[in-house]
This record gives sequence, C-alpha cells and structure tokens, in this order.
Amino acid sequence: MIPLPLPPSLAVPAVAALGAYLNAKHLLSYDLALLGSIVPALLSSLWQTKRGRLNVFYRLEDLALSKSSADRVFLKFENRSYTYAQAYDTVLRYASWLRGRRGVNKGDMVALDFQNTDTLLFLLLALWSLGATPALINYNLTAKPLVHCIKKAQTRRVLVDPAVAGNVTDEVRAELDGVAFEVVTPELEMQMLSQEAARPPDELREIASSNDMAALVYTSGTTGLPKGAIVSWAKLVIVGGFTSRWVGTTSKDVFYTAMPLYHSTALILGFSHTLAAGGTFAMSRKFSTQRFWDEVRKHDANIIQYVGETCRYLLSAPVRTDPATGENLDRRHKVRVAFGNGLRPDVWSRFKERFGIETIAEFYGATEGSFATWNKSRNDYSKGAVGRSGSLYSLLLGWGLALVEVDHDTEQPRRDPKTGFCRRVAPGEPGELLFKLPASNVESRFQGYYGDQEATNKKIMRDVFARGDAWFRTGDVLRWDVENRVYFADRIGDTFRWKSENVATAEVAQVVGEHPAVREVNVYGVEVPRHEGRAGCAAVVLDDALLARDPADGALVPTADTLASLARFARQGLPRYALPLFLRVVRDGALHTTGTNKQQKHALRSEGVDPAKTGADAVFWLRGDTYVRFGEADWKALVGGGVKL
Repeated sequence: MIPLPLPPSLAVPAVAALGAYLNAKHLLSYDLALLGSIVPALLSSLWQTKRGRLNVFYRLEDLALSKSSADRVFLKFENRSYTYAQAYDTVLRYASWLRGRRGVNKGDMVALDFQNTDTLLFLLLALWSLGATPALINYNLTAKPLVHCIKKAQTRRVLVDPAVAGNVTDEVRAELDGVAFEVVTPELEMQMLSQEAARPPDELREIASSNDMAALVYTSGTTGLPKGAIVSWAKLVIVGGFTSRWVGTTSKDVFYTAMPLYHSTALILGFSHTLAAGGTFAMSRKFSTQRFWDEVRKHDANIIQYVGETCRYLLSAPVRTDPATGENLDRRHKVRVAFGNGLRPDVWSRFKERFGIETIAEFYGATEGSFATWNKSRNDYSKGAVGRSGSLYSLLLGWGLALVEVDHDTEQPRRDPKTGFCRRVAPGEPGELLFKLPASNVESRFQGYYGDQEATNKKIMRDVFARGDAWFRTGDVLRWDVENRVYFADRIGDTFRWKSENVATAEVAQVVGEHPAVREVNVYGVEVPRHEGRAGCAAVVLDDALLARDPADGALVPTADTLASLARFARQGLPRYALPLFLRVVRDGALHTTGTNKQQKHALRSEGVDPAKTGADAVFWLRGDTYVRFGEADWKALVGGGVKL
C-alpha cells in the first residue's frame, strides 16, 4: 500500500518541527553563521593578496577616498575625533616625516613604546604605508624587560610616548647603545603635521607572502620575559575580517576598547576588526574602572572589548548614579555586544544582568596561534564557554584540533608507552589543546617568535598521532563536552598535584569566586614542608565591609562568619583534594596582573605561605569547619613535621 501524503496543515508544521530539532541538535544555524563569516574573510584576503593590496593601509585609503565614507568618523580618542579622510591625510604626513626626516624605509623595524593614543595609531599606519614593521612595546615595561624586548626586535629606532618617557632611563639607554630613542612631543607632532601629505609609492608595500610579518606583538610575559610573536598580514586581515562579520559589526557601529594596542586583542580583534567593517574605533589611553562606562557613553559605543579580569573589575565597582536625577547609570549606554576573552563563568551572568548586555562574544586564542574557538552567547546554554560549534563546523574543521592527555609532572602531553603517540581525551575530560600544522610547511600557519628559534621549536610537536605530523602546542588545558562546548580548564604549569590528584586552578577559582564576599580570587599551588605536591592557596580580595584590622599586627582580617562561610562554600563546591587549604587576604588592587588584566601567579607561588614572605597580608588555613589565622608558630610546626595537612 502506498502511504498517503500528509495534508499541508500537518506537513508544514512537521517539517518545521523536524528542521528546528535538527538545528537545535546540530547547531546548523550557528555553524552557518561561523562559516559565513570565515569564508568571505578568506576570499577577500586572497583577492587583496592577488592585487597586491593586503596591507591594511589600502583599506584606510579606500575608505578615505570614497565619497560614501570619507567623512565618516574613523577614530575617537578623548575629546578628539577624526574622519577617514582626516586620518588618511595625517598618516601621509607622518609617513613623509618618517621617511624624509628619519630615513625609515621598506623592511625597517621601528619600535613604538606608547599608551593608547591617536598618535600611536597614526604612526602605526604610517609605518605600514612605508612597508616598515612596527614592534609594539608594552608601555609598562622598565629596566631589564624593556631592554629585552627592544633587543628582540633588532631595531635601531624607538619612538616613545611622552607619558612613559621616564621608563627610558640612562641605564636602559646604556644597555642599548646604538638604538635611537625619540620622544614624540607635541612639538615634534607639529613638525610631522607640517610635512607634505605625499602618498608613498606602492612598491614600498609589496610583500612576498601573506605570511610576511605585519607587526611584532609580544606575549604578556605571565611565565617569564615576553617573546616577540610574529603577526602576519594574513592573520591581521583575515581575523579582523572574520570577527567583524561574526560579531555583526557594521559601518554604523562604534567599537570601544580600553585594552592596550600593544596586545593582539586590541590590535587585531579591535582595530583591524573595526577597519574591516569601516566603522568607528574609539579607545581610552588605558583601562580605568571609574572611567570605563563614562567613556562608553561619551563615544556612543555599542560594542565593547574586554580581556581577563576586566569584567570582574567593572562588576566590583560601586553603582554609579546621575548626580542630578539619581538614575542608576549602569544601563545607560547603547552597548549590545561585549567581545573578548577571559570572562569567567562566575562573573558572566552577573555582568550581563547588571549592565544589560545582550550578547557575550567570547573567544579563545593566542597571538602566535594558528586557530581559535568562538562562542557568541545570548543565553545560559553556553555560559562560561570559550567556544562552541555544531556538527557541520566540527566535520569541516574539527580534524585540525585535538585535546590530548597531559602529564602534569613533566608538563608535557602524555605519550603511549607502546606506540609513542599522544592520546586523545574522552569528551568532557580535560586535555591540552593542539592545532594541526602543515608538516612540510609549518611556517604557513605558525610564523613563530621573532629571532628566537628555540622558543619557536618548543611550540611545535612532531609525531603526535602519526609519524612526521606537526601540531602547535597551546600550553592550555581545555574541556570539550559532548555538545561541542569548549571550556578553559587551566594553563599548564598552573595545574598542581595534591593528594595524587591534579587540581585545576581555574576551576577552583570559579567556585571560590562565586562566594558573594569575594571580589577577586587567584588560585595557585604552594610548596609546604614535609608534604608531597603543592597545597591549594587562594589569594582573595574581599568586600571592605567584611574586613577589620587585627589589633595584634594591623593586618586586614575577615570576620569569623565570613571565614566559616568561605570554608563551607568551598567544601560544598569542590572535592576534598581541591580545597584551598590556605587563604591569603590581599587588599584591593594588590593582585598582580598583566597590562591586559590577566592574573599573574609566579610571585604568589614563590612567596608561598611562609609568614616571613607574605608581607602585611593575613594568611589563614583550613582547620575543621573554618579558616583560622596562620602564623609563624604554625609555619614552624609544618617545618618541624608536627602538622599533617
């Protein structure tokens, strides 16, 4: 018998329901949006490469010379704004000065030691217009780290922001004999602007390959001295083009960042992103919790950028009110998307709710990496995830990713003793994230660290799953669940062993950070006498109202109720081996972070819990159902073997 077709009144809803089910199960629409952002960015970069116009100077030029965009605002900084046409004119004048007065030419490396300023952006574009390469120096660096970064750039010229000129001491200059330092004063800028707005010839901007270096951007230095990561033209242009489409940025949008342009997040995912969309780029000189939302409102921004603990700092700030009307200002803005990386799960929903942010666009990636993960989230389904994808995306691109077992004693991927190959982890299990590289042409996907072949080689693994294959080591442990959501677990080296178990500091910090008294937390493992492994310690910033001065030594200490509550909270949310056995109470602003608001642990780890090394901070240890003060007598008991943790 031939079955009768369903009547239209039933068939249409049935097909719609089936489509909705498949879409929900396999995230087809999400994948199509991802692929619909990647493919045009790739095709556009290939076309611009073929035309010899991959250099982003050409993008500025096109927008400046087009009648439809010449008068559109390109840049907002402090109380100044520049149209695309005005910016282009300024860049040409700066380029004339660099070439004519300072002899900068194609292939030269010039270091820029600047806070975020309009001058920095114009110098950056002017160098690109000449075919020169900018090395972007972290303006917080002084002494040995500053000397190190300039030496790594192999440059003979450093242009310096007057605001940080004090960092370039006589000792620094003595270590860099032959390097010309020049402070870009307002008087020097006037000299630049007096030059002819002459367009440098195209042959200066010819590049041999899309993998050629566009900029030198240094790693954040959380584990040692910074390394100079090569940012290729392909990465600068493709990632900017992809993310602008993925986030949904248009020419009418204002993208605001307070993150430093010396880091790839602001440079590529902020500036290049906005230029790709032909929108308006707004920025602050540096991040300030007090001024952030005032700047957002002043610039009419509708997309904001964050990194690391930025959102936690904004959330911990007191509510701002309009002095005239008493109106709560937290939601008086036009922001629809917060875009960045490092938004912890314990902050995610609270940040969205308090500030009325519709969409979080979170990603995971590294400046020198060859791949990234992406999570655009409007609900709680992927809260806290650094990436997600559906079946289609995983089928097309998943072959280039792998999570492998890690030996935390050696801090290396674990290899099967029989085969010698690495072993993939099961869904939901933590493992180091690896990206596949072309075995015979690694440089096409990973350009490495400038002038540091040893550091470059350490990031490349061979014979991972097959003889001769090549993979990029991220150094990060992630979890990829059965629904293709990706979660950051920990940085290799931060995970520590206690009671024969691996403890992920990021996961402990997430639990402790959800306690209502905790404003900020940094978790790490500390060595304790006569014990194997490392014991967990949580450095916490607590609400001021819960602290009082200890009359014995003047240290800030929490109330007894707070200490008991913290102990109870940790026991409820963590397995026994992962409990922070020690608390270190630090004052607000005392936790060390990088210039991009990423937490640093090495100083805390090296100080441990020895009262002689922890300064004025009060240390507590878990005793029974609460935390109690840990002092010199307790430390001596540990040293003498009189206490077992």
